Amino acid sequence: MTTKTTPHFFVADNGDLFDTRRPDWSACPLRKNYRFQHDSISSGRKLRNTLRAGPYAWPGGYPLYFITSDGGALSFQTVRENLRSVLDSIRHKSNDGWRVIACEVNWEDEDLYDDHTGEQIESAYGENENE
Repeated sequence: MTTKTTPHFFVADNGDLFDTRRPDWSACPLRKNYRFQHDSISSGRKLRNTLRAGPYAWPGGYPLYFITSDGGALSFQTVRENLRSVLDSIRHKSNDGWRVIACEVNWEDEDLYDDHTGEQIESAYGENENE
């Protein structure tokens, strides 16, 4: 899949999206928090904003993961690959294992695994047996 680039769009450090074709573009963001990490996820928009911000916290670069309404853990990759299911569950407030309600840093839990794929979710300070 190729992504069409639009050079007139600009995302500021604070996550706001601007259209630089407008004469007053720096005073009026096209969309606030376009790329922004939300701790609490209560809407599809907040989820998409958080996905755009990426799987690492800023500042610090700590690894992030999503928490579901049933207490499960999902990686950014899993949420992206199952976005339709996750958005549908948020919209309908389903408790089916896909409704994301939060995004958190995995500080030290080296036994945290993605509930969908079974893959380990990276931790910031957990001891790595390979080191």
